[in-house]
Formats: sequence, structure tokens, C-alpha cells
Amino acid sequence: GVHKLPRPEARHGGDMMEPIRITAPLDAETARSLRAGDRVLLSGTVYTARDAAHKRMMERLDAGEPLPFPVEGSAVYYVGPPPERPGEVIGSAGPTTSGRMDAYSPRLLDLGQLVMIGKGKRNQAVKDAVVRNGAVYLAALGGAGALMASSVKALEVLCWEDLGCEAVRRLEVEDFPLTVILDSHGGDLYESGPAAYLASRDQG
Repeated sequence: GVHKLPRPEARHGGDMMEPIRITAPLDAETARSLRAGDRVLLSGTVYTARDAAHKRMMERLDAGEPLPFPVEGSAVYYVGPPPERPGEVIGSAGPTTSGRMDAYSPRLLDLGQLVMIGKGKRNQAVKDAVVRNGAVYLAALGGAGALMASSVKALEVLCWEDLGCEAVRRLEVEDFPLTVILDSHGGDLYESGPAAYLASRDQG
């Protein structure tokens, strides 16, 4: 049961493209096929990590130790979920501002991470790393906390429980609705989005 909210553009006779279904860990071909502005439904395994966890991952790498999860093709969601209430798999939690991860993301992308999920703009070093590695940056647009909570089917704390909500968790998600912001071809929805979106709306 997917509840489709009436979308304003339906009034213009414009037909929004069907979302693209992708599964994490992602393969390189799928990651490269995504374009800024695409809507996706993500299923599979997603790891949660915010800045404190990213900092510890860097320390592990510096010490020559393995990361807490297999980084190849991985999807990392920048979220620190609150404690879940009874009957919930995860507490409602929208993404944290992705810029706080900018210092760490290129290194993880160079190691094989392919999907970042968060909100807000990224710096040039992250954009370059996305292009260099054929990766993708996805954003949860509006009301993400509740959407994510309903998409998460299972949750396991992997490490760093002392960080509380910032501990690294493994989530199993189903049809988590996201939008491609940065693609591996240099596309950036925050730069191209409004104009291109309006232009496509005016046709038809």
C-alpha cells in the first residue's frame, strides 16, 4: 500500500517520471545511470553515520583498521535517529545537514562508498569525489523523518553505542523515497534544479 499524495503538477497534465528502484549496496553501473533530479526508491542495506561516527571512521583508517561495515557500494545515511518508541523499528529522524560530512566524504567515496543520503549542499571536494568515483548523493526532500521511519524494516546497532543516537546502525529499508542531488556526471540539482524543473513543467 503506497499512498500517493496528489501532486500539484498533475493539474498541468505533466506526468512525473516513475521513480527508479535501486538496491543498496549499489553496483557501479546503476550509480552511474542516475541523474540529478531523478526520483528513486531505495531498498536494501543502509548504514547510519553522522559527523562523530565519520570522525571515528577516519581514525580507524588512519590506524590501518577496517571500517565498521563493508564500504564497497555502500549507502550511508546522515542521521542520528532518536530512541524508537514501542512498536517502532526506528524513531522518526530526518537527515542531518550533509555539509558536516564534507571533510570526510571524499575519503570514503575513494574507498568505494557509492551512495550518500542527507540534505543540503556539498562542497566542491565532495562533488569532485562523486564524479571521480561514479557515486551519487541523494536527498530526502521534506517530511523525511516519517518517510524514513516507515521505510525501515529492521535495525541493528553495529558499533560505537557510546555515541547514542550517533552510533553506526545497519538499516534494512524498503522503498525509501529520495531524489538525486549530485550525479557522477557533474549534475547538481541545487544548481540546475529550479530552472530545469520549471522549464519541464511549462511543456505539454
